[in-house]
Amino acid sequence: MAVLFAVVVLVVLAAAVLFGAARRRDRSATGLSREARTRDRRNPALAAEPTSPTGREVERAEREARTSTDLEIVESAPPAPFVAPDPLAIGVSRRQFFNRGIVGMMGLSIAGFGGASLAFLWPQGVSGFGSKIKVGNFNEVLAGIKANNGFLYKPEGRMWLTAYPNGAVEKARATYSAAELNGMTVGVDQGFESGVVALYQKCPHLGCRVPNCVPSQWFECPCHGSQYNQVGEKKGGPAPRGMDRFAVSVVEGVLTVDTGTIVQGPPIGTNTTGQESEGPHCIGQVEH
Repeated sequence: MAVLFAVVVLVVLAAAVLFGAARRRDRSATGLSREARTRDRRNPALAAEPTSPTGREVERAEREARTSTDLEIVESAPPAPFVAPDPLAIGVSRRQFFNRGIVGMMGLSIAGFGGASLAFLWPQGVSGFGSKIKVGNFNEVLAGIKANNGFLYKPEGRMWLTAYPNGAVEKARATYSAAELNGMTVGVDQGFESGVVALYQKCPHLGCRVPNCVPSQWFECPCHGSQYNQVGEKKGGPAPRGMDRFAVSVVEGVLTVDTGTIVQGPPIGTNTTGQESEGPHCIGQVEH
């Protein structure tokens, strides 16, 4: 029952709201409030004037005016001829800007990649280890070997330079290859005091750097005790062969060592110089 009563109250309130809205719409059409219209009706001077139309009357008149058939037909002007726009006046559109930007970036990327590829494939000048190193005047090299107790180390080529006696050249010719003999026989062939051997500093056993031993005048590896005479021929230890060496050449008195060409050391038992230990060993004892 309470629900029904509430529904009825809501309906009555809604009707009152709609009625009030309609009255306000009529009043808004004339622009006068209720009090103003009441005063106007009581004024004798305004009684003879025609009353203002209501809102509904104004809306009805507007609808009739819109549906009237007495319309004036106005002919449109002929279309103007088409004139292509000036590209300079228009400029670059947004799409053209992005397209040109993308194409430009692709061109720059391709050019950069091509330049890098050419730079990679172009032959470069090589220096240091792995290249041909001009050590210097041959007589000066021999003097440097003597000044360093028979062993001249060149760190840029990772090599030891030692003298090869001219008296052992004939044995060397029967043992070594042509690439190795170029340095050994240069003393005899070109009239120098002795030849030269360029030895790779790495031990053939496990790759340790082999130092020289001044008392014994041998090379002695501190890692596992391998020992080699002054020209790199094995004298003892676990190494599988003598010290590896580089190809050398002497042209117009200048010694050049090709550190890119490593020649495998001589087999065990090779002893062309007959050099024995000249003093105490720096590493252990010789194991023949």
